[in-house]
Amino acid sequence: MNELIEQRLKDLPSNSGVYIMKSKEGQILYIGKARNLTKRVHQYFGNKANRTEKVLKLVSKVHDFEYIITSNEVEALVLENNLIKKHKPPYNILLKDDKNYPFIKINTKKDFPKVEVVRKLKNDGAKYFGPYMIGVSSKEILDLIHSAFPLRTCDLDMNHIPASHRPCLNYHIKRCLAPCAGKVTKEEYNNIVDDVVDFLNGNDKSIAKILTDKMMQASLEENFELALDYKKKLETLDKLIRKQVTALPKDFNLDIFAIASNGLNTVVNILFVRGGKLLGSDKRVISDLSLTDDITLSNFIVNFYDQVKYIPDEVITEIEIEDADVISKYLSEKKGKKINVVTPQQGVRKQLANMALSNATDFLEKSLSTKERKDNLTVGGVLQLQEFLRLKTLPIRMECYDISHVQGTDKVASMVVTINGEPMRSHYRKFKIKTVEGNNDFASLAETLRRRIARMQDPEEKDESFASRPDLLVIDGGKGQLSSVKEIMEEMHCDVEVISLAKREEEVFVPYKSEPYVLPKNSYALRLLQRIRDEAHRFAITFHRNLRKKRQTHSQIKDIPGVGEKRYRILFNTFKTVENIKSATIDELKAIDGIDAKTAENVYSFFH
Repeated sequence: MNELIEQRLKDLPSNSGVYIMKSKEGQILYIGKARNLTKRVHQYFGNKANRTEKVLKLVSKVHDFEYIITSNEVEALVLENNLIKKHKPPYNILLKDDKNYPFIKINTKKDFPKVEVVRKLKNDGAKYFGPYMIGVSSKEILDLIHSAFPLRTCDLDMNHIPASHRPCLNYHIKRCLAPCAGKVTKEEYNNIVDDVVDFLNGNDKSIAKILTDKMMQASLEENFELALDYKKKLETLDKLIRKQVTALPKDFNLDIFAIASNGLNTVVNILFVRGGKLLGSDKRVISDLSLTDDITLSNFIVNFYDQVKYIPDEVITEIEIEDADVISKYLSEKKGKKINVVTPQQGVRKQLANMALSNATDFLEKSLSTKERKDNLTVGGVLQLQEFLRLKTLPIRMECYDISHVQGTDKVASMVVTINGEPMRSHYRKFKIKTVEGNNDFASLAETLRRRIARMQDPEEKDESFASRPDLLVIDGGKGQLSSVKEIMEEMHCDVEVISLAKREEEVFVPYKSEPYVLPKNSYALRLLQRIRDEAHRFAITFHRNLRKKRQTHSQIKDIPGVGEKRYRILFNTFKTVENIKSATIDELKAIDGIDAKTAENVYSFFH
């Protein structure tokens, strides 16, 4: 322990708050919350025998720490969560934002709502049910609903139906009541929607009767293929009914969390109970250097609901967590109703908690080698890169750029981002090159970097990715590219470190060093650089191809007989995209002011 930390420990207050641990270079390594800052932070630097191997790993890198006092524990939890999202420290839990569960959505605020599967929950007043994963999928549930309840499946805007519109095949085979043609009132349709909501909340009796009646009717009409289909639907329903957890209300939703750790590696298992039924589970390998498993689980739960958005009626934890009351208050505020966070001692909840723990323990044993490989390729590569290239800071956030075009047309640039060695796809950005004439990759890269740095330096920047400061820029190229980029950085007073990776020999050039680094061919550092370089190339090419295809398709539309510049604008002002024009019917095209019948037929024929 250095003298700076010793002095800091003496100054710690006993208030609730957030502590921020930093490396010698000033980088944020870990952010934590505490009811009592003195008690919590002292535990990191106390008796080694009481600390796990993973915590000792963190402490060995800590050179200094800061703290922020908060009014209460909930405020500390919120601040910690916000700071982690902002700084993305390498030793905190970082749940990837691209893992979205399937939910069933019914927007009852709309006229004649449809039932659909979505993977992102929005605060739009709609009803969401799920998630559905193992055993019975969301697709099977959706199929069950449409077999029993004649609701629409189309995306038609019910407020803008053409007068000549006719109901589709689903109406004729009695799988839709055709609200598009006025065949059902809002009240009648909403009654059926209520039945669907009732089913999704756990009431299976009505849908079982409907499917049984339809099966018997099809059999009487000797439509045995249809009868067999209804029989299969009833088997799916029976599979769902058998997942009912006894002693729980049918309309009850809860999540059960359990954690398993060996001191270095940690996994969390979550069981999902919806409508009183055990619908599935999820297992996550996590990295978090909290002092104890209960703190790690507490951090995970907060991160989890921040990502998933859906909060159930009750949260169960297999082990007692110190700040269960704080998480309860936090989730209650997010949900707008009281949410209990409890550790059961007996009964069905205890059985579910034990089941979650068994799953977590089993997964821990089976996932170690997978996690170790992943850690080596990601965080291991980041650590190696700093060591091999003697970088000033650990390259937690890396950005790589690439240019793509054909003979100087449709010039674009890509910016891909990794955090702790893992792709951060929500932070990827694309650029259309605006000022460069012809085929000039140097100038295109210069424009891209100037625009990116300018946005980073803008204190009003709202885009999270552009507002974030990278630790390292990776440029595809050799010494020449690196020199030109370094000039831009100096011109814009940007002190971010930059390197370039030359493709032919995979040599790495760094500023102010005449000879390149040749990283070991099997090193994790080189593989990390190759991955981010190749990803930037893929992302740029994909954007370029899409842009070129769009331009070519747009210009082809002007070749349709009867479509000049004026009608071209009318079509895009009305339909917005080529896909919408392509899917429009002749009647929909004729209904547009400025498009006559002959032109409408020509447009339709062009796409069909």
